[in-house]
Order: sequence, then structure tokens, then C-alpha cells
Amino acid sequence: MKDKLKFLTKQSLDKKIKTKWFVGVNIFLLVLLIVLVNIDRIVTFFGGDFNEEISVIVHDEVGGYDAFKTYFESSAESLGEMKNYKVELSSDSLENLQNSLEKDDNKIVVSLQSDPTNYLKGQMISFDEIGTISTQLIQSSINTLKQEIAIRESGLTPEQVAALTSPATIETVLTNPDKENEANKDLIAAGVIMIIILPSFFLILTLVQMIGSEVNDEKTTRSMEIIISNVSPQTHFLSKVFSSTLFVIIQGVLLILEAIVAVLVRVFTSGGMNLGVASGDIASQISSILTQVSDSGILTTVMQGLPWILLLFLFSFVLYAIVAGVLASMTTSMEDFQQLQTPIMLVIMAGYYLAIMASQFEGALFIKIMSYIPMISFMVSPALFMLGQIGIWELVISTLITIVCTWVFFKYGLRIYKVGILNYSSSKLWKKMWKSLKTKEPKKKANA
Repeated sequence: MKDKLKFLTKQSLDKKIKTKWFVGVNIFLLVLLIVLVNIDRIVTFFGGDFNEEISVIVHDEVGGYDAFKTYFESSAESLGEMKNYKVELSSDSLENLQNSLEKDDNKIVVSLQSDPTNYLKGQMISFDEIGTISTQLIQSSINTLKQEIAIRESGLTPEQVAALTSPATIETVLTNPDKENEANKDLIAAGVIMIIILPSFFLILTLVQMIGSEVNDEKTTRSMEIIISNVSPQTHFLSKVFSSTLFVIIQGVLLILEAIVAVLVRVFTSGGMNLGVASGDIASQISSILTQVSDSGILTTVMQGLPWILLLFLFSFVLYAIVAGVLASMTTSMEDFQQLQTPIMLVIMAGYYLAIMASQFEGALFIKIMSYIPMISFMVSPALFMLGQIGIWELVISTLITIVCTWVFFKYGLRIYKVGILNYSSSKLWKKMWKSLKTKEPKKKANA
């Protein structure tokens, strides 16, 4: 049996991996990831530039250039946009500055003029439409300058003006030490959850479709009869489960490797191994994200539960493969299987949305109960664990429940599979399946 199982598993896995479409899809995914990671450089190569500097030329008639520049640079720095701007004063006339603007010229002329009614009025002059961020930065700086001028003309001392214009000091004090930096940690955890859950969601979809297609193909071509005459239904069932599960694991590992290659391409084309070689670009952002993840303690949490998370994912894949195989054996065409797999899709979608919204259900009993439900728990439990809403023991229990449920589903699903794989009629199919479930397996006679 072991040799036959190994042979069928290898043959089924080879049919999935040693194909042109598998190679083509992974080449496409690799190219797509490289393009996404290097999108700014690709746009620049074809005539765009994300980091092209914008000159803000100030025509000052009120003596407020220094204050305007300070406000502008402070606001731009808080948004991480200061690298894209250069603020400078011009003594040229406003008319000459306006006439000097040309197409593809990244210049914005800002005119500061006195207003007897409103203290200050400003103009923004540019050849092309001004971007939203630039508009907001200039407007906020002019408004802040107007407030300063109004306060100054009110007769207040410089110290009083500074006290009025400076932002209020707001300090957050948390008496619960466990809640310190929780908002930032939750945000990072949500990002990590998305990175883990989203690929798993698509891998499960691939797994279900693959088993359904393969079983129905063998039934349609009548090759199922030849296979079953040489191997037991149990061996055939196990080969489908193992080969499909191995395939999605291999595909998942390839996705990780392709993502690493994409990042390495970014790093090497930056001229060095330092992720922060170019200030403000994607590489430095990746470095910043990694630092924040490390400081938040999420990595420590993940490493503590990693063995159980991996077991939970593995047995969840096997469980979905068992369910998909049983449903596929009951159908006589791929169209029938598409209808039967709808409940599986709904379960996957429920688990996916519960996982990505886990941070919104803190302390809710419902979400904790869902973390123990097989076929959903592999998405929900790791999410709650990384958010700190459940502990390691809850994660262990969820994993053990999934393992037990996988064994139960295989034991009783095999009875349906034995009846379904050689059934080519849809009449009274559910009755036959229910009868097969109630039929007890004959006990093996002991050897004399």
C-alpha cells in the first residue's frame, strides 16, 4: 500500500508541477512582484519621477518669508515629503516670475501680499495643475502665517505670540502597562496578518479547485475504474489529499522565495545591500517597517506560536483537501462540483473577513468561539494570537481540535468517497451518501 500511495502521490504531484502552466504562472508572479517592488523606477524610466523636486518660489511683500518657510518645511517634514520640495525667496517681480513658468517646469510661485481687511492674502501660480499635497502645504503655511501676523499686530510680546502659536502639549498616560503602544502594535499586527492570511486564502481556493478538477477528470475519462481496480479507494483518496496539500505548500514556499528575489532585485539595483540606500524610497520604507515590527514585539509573539501555527495551517490544508475530495467524488462533472463547493467558499470567506477584522472584535466571545471552529480557525486563531487577544494555550487547543476534526472527516469521508468515485448517476445520490455514512466498516480478521 505504501508503494502504491507513494507512486500515486508522486504521479499526481508531477501532473501539477511538471507542466508549462505551473512554470509560466510562477514566472509571471516573479515578474509581477519585481515590478510592484520597483514600480517607482519603472515609472521614472518611462518618463515619470516620484522624487522630482518641486521649487516653491516665494514672492514676499509682507516680510513673512522666514515664517512661511519654517511652517512649510515643518508640515512637509511631518508628512515625510520634505525631500520633494525646495523653498526659496525671489526678489524678481511677480509678473516676471509668472512669465518664467514653462511646461514640465516643477515650479510653484507663492505670492504673499498684504490685505487691510484679512491681514494677508496669497496666490499660488503654476503652469500646470498643482498637486493636492502641495496645495495643502502652501495653504496651511499661509493660514498659519496670517494668524501670526494678526497676533503680532495685536500688540502681544514675542513670548506671548510664541505661546499662542505653538501647539499644545498633549501627553498620553496609560496606567495599564499591557496597553502601552497597543495602537501601534495592533496596526503592525494587522499588517502581518494580511501578509499571512491573504496568500493562504488563495492557496485554499487553488487546493479546492485542483482536487475537484482532478477527480472529475478521472471520472469523466473513466480512468477512475482502472485506478480503483489496482489500488484501494483509501490509497487513492490519500494520494489526492497528500499531492494537493504538497502542491499548495510548494507554491506557498515559491511565493515567499519570489518575494525575497523581488526585494533583492530592489536592493542590488540600489547599489548596495543597505535597504535604506535611498532616503524615502520603497527600500528605506521596508527597512523602517522591519524596525517597527521588531520593536513592537510581534516577531517574538509569532516565534512563540510558530510551531502551532504551522501545524494549524498544515492540518487545515489537509482538512480542506479531504472535504473537497469527498464533494468531488459525489459529482459527475465539474459543473456539479462548482455548485457543491459554494459552501466551502462561504466558509473560507467568513474566516478571511473575521481574520482581517479581528482587531475590531477585541474581547468579543463570538470571535473567540470562531477561533476554535475547524476550517475557520487557521485564519482567525493566528490573527487573535498576534493581536494578543488569545494566549498560546488557546492556539494549542484550536490546533488540536483541527487535528482531531481532520481525522474524523477522513474516517467518515472515506466511506462517502468509496461510494462516490464509482458512481456516475446523480439520482438518489444524497441518499446513497447518507447510507454510506451509517454503514460501519467491516472489522479485519486477525491472522491465525
